[in-house]
Amino acid sequence: MKKLAILSLLTVAAWPQAWACTSLIAGKQATADGSVLVTYSADSHTLYGALTSSPAADWPKGSMRKIVEWDTNKPLGEIEQVEHTYAVVGNMNEHQLTIVESTWGGRPELVDTTGIIDYGSLIQLGLERAKTAREAIKVMTGLVKKYGYCSSGESFTIADPNEVWVMDLIGKGPDRRGAVWVAIRIPDDCIAGHANYPRIHKIPLDDKENCLYSPDVISFAREMGYFDGLNKDFSFAQTYYPADFGALRACDARVWAFFRKYDTTMDQYLPYINGEVYNPFPLYIKPSRKLTVQDMKEAMRDHFEGTPFDMTQDVGAGPFKVPYRFRPMSFQVEGKSYCMERAIATQQTGFTLVGQMRNWLPDAVGGVLWFGVDDANTCIYVPMYCSITRVPECFSPSNGSMYDFSWTSAFWVHNWVANMAYARYEPMIGDIRKVQTAIEGSLNARQAAIDKAAADLYATSPAEAVAFLTQYSCEAAEASTARWKQLGEYLMVKFLDGNVKREENGHFKDNGYGLPDSPLFPGYSQEYYEEIVRQTGDRFLEKAPQF
Repeated sequence: MKKLAILSLLTVAAWPQAWACTSLIAGKQATADGSVLVTYSADSHTLYGALTSSPAADWPKGSMRKIVEWDTNKPLGEIEQVEHTYAVVGNMNEHQLTIVESTWGGRPELVDTTGIIDYGSLIQLGLERAKTAREAIKVMTGLVKKYGYCSSGESFTIADPNEVWVMDLIGKGPDRRGAVWVAIRIPDDCIAGHANYPRIHKIPLDDKENCLYSPDVISFAREMGYFDGLNKDFSFAQTYYPADFGALRACDARVWAFFRKYDTTMDQYLPYINGEVYNPFPLYIKPSRKLTVQDMKEAMRDHFEGTPFDMTQDVGAGPFKVPYRFRPMSFQVEGKSYCMERAIATQQTGFTLVGQMRNWLPDAVGGVLWFGVDDANTCIYVPMYCSITRVPECFSPSNGSMYDFSWTSAFWVHNWVANMAYARYEPMIGDIRKVQTAIEGSLNARQAAIDKAAADLYATSPAEAVAFLTQYSCEAAEASTARWKQLGEYLMVKFLDGNVKREENGHFKDNGYGLPDSPLFPGYSQEYYEEIVRQTGDRFLEKAPQF
């Protein structure tokens, strides 16, 4: 583990500023209704949370497609356009194909600075050009082989209504076009995930049905001097990103926390998460029960509650048990380096989603992006069907920006509410959770009726079904955003100036003469008062005058 300790010193200070996404997975036999479910949080300090879309299109022979880097908007070049591209809404296309990612970086010398395809464009191109997960893997790996891959190491979740794959991929450096990669199908009765660290260790080289990989995934590592053992001992993760503290505690720990909810044996991997022994937990596990869409939403709201890394239980949580740590995550004290926890739910999220894919419904009805903006913990996941022909105004990329506040933008309304809660989390989160639960519960309850109405319409008029789903999705988004704004107004009034206004029969209480009643003064927790005394001694001690 000396190597791990050295790498920790080199990388732990840098990694949190660059990458921070999470994807969780449940196969169709691991879910309560037979859906394939995947989640995603697009975490970034500069990403404006919005829902993008592009219609299906036919292209003249010889057409070219511009490639623009997703993270920076930098033009990278042009590639040949295909004859037909599929409609895409967010991270799902019209065939219910869903692709999401998490960046892990890996060996810096393997970034191909001459390549044209970045990871964000690779996702979009896969969605535009493929109908199934297997086809998307072929399309995506073929594109980087032809045009070069200019991003760093990446994990992709690639899912359709029948199966879901995890693909780990990294380039070969500026002198070698293409990438080394491996993709493994997650068994239908299992759950999986990745969070900024490659999750594929050992490769089942002989399982051609459930494992795909570049022919040189091992030989390239040998050539570069990364690996010299037997093929059976080869680990993609350890070879292309040797584990450091950030990879374990700030990345793999997020997936471990998800698994721990559905497997009581996961604490055996705590020594691995703490960097004490190399014993990675599995790529996938069979959960103790079948998961619902709501379970996946709640999983995205995790802050390690109930684990040894619970973010509400140390001094960093402050007097109001805030499960957030502002950047930078790393710091030094007396020459030693430290790094605070990084949970699945985080404040710097652009957008988040739960992709639901169902093979028993027409694609236009079966594919749903439960879409939210900002922090998953305080968002509303709203159903955006994959066939919608417009996006709601509240999710529109042209409604506001990171520098332009808009009261009709869901991103800004949700940030307003969340940032109030970051200051006084424990007093406020109960009120937030009540409204969140009510809205999402209502949307969940309505889904079966919406699906049936849309499917019935689709049988006679697909266009009418699509129009119906578009209208429903947009109305649901606008209504939830308006309700969240009301919540923010309520929180501002109730918790003004550190007090808590009294309530009676669903209204703020008056004094009997039409004026506000005296508010409550909740102060701080007993633990916080004790810490004040520990740090200040008798400075605040009430003493009788000595004169």
